[in-house]
Amino acid sequence: MTVEKRVIMNSQEMELALKRIALQILEKNPVLADVALVGIYTCGVYLAERIGAIICEQAGTTVPSGSLDINLYRDDWSLMTQNPVVKTTDIPFDVDNVDLVLVDDVIFTGRTIRAAMDAIMDYGRPNTIQLAVLVDRGGREFPIQPDFTGMKTAVQPDERIQVRLTGQEGGNEVVIER
Repeated sequence: MTVEKRVIMNSQEMELALKRIALQILEKNPVLADVALVGIYTCGVYLAERIGAIICEQAGTTVPSGSLDINLYRDDWSLMTQNPVVKTTDIPFDVDNVDLVLVDDVIFTGRTIRAAMDAIMDYGRPNTIQLAVLVDRGGREFPIQPDFTGMKTAVQPDERIQVRLTGQEGGNEVVIER
């Protein structure tokens, strides 16, 4: 079976989208001392690092960042696999009273973000939880919407969005696979 692929965001467009997201985060959160980024494994971690670097470049200060594995918090993990691959959650800061920005590559049903919010609550109670995603493909099953979005697109039910990052085949790009 041949997989059809269509590039919807190239490397340059991805960089512009990440810069726009970083600037929107800065605009919405003028007190950076209260802001922290948490990337959701796997692609969200890389994107949070990139957004953090852009914020540092623009504002001249760093924001705390961490990584979050949500596999055991998913309500559908047993449907996906009998043995989920658990990665390390690394949140090296206190999340209490922080304006926390969750970062993920693609939002679809909202299940990943719901699981991420459940996981974060095990670490404390943030002041706010905001959501930054590179691609919003629609099709929500939960009433969860991103605060910051690089691109909105509609895809067919038999299509899948794949975010490819440096080091992976194809470099930095977003493709729709059918």
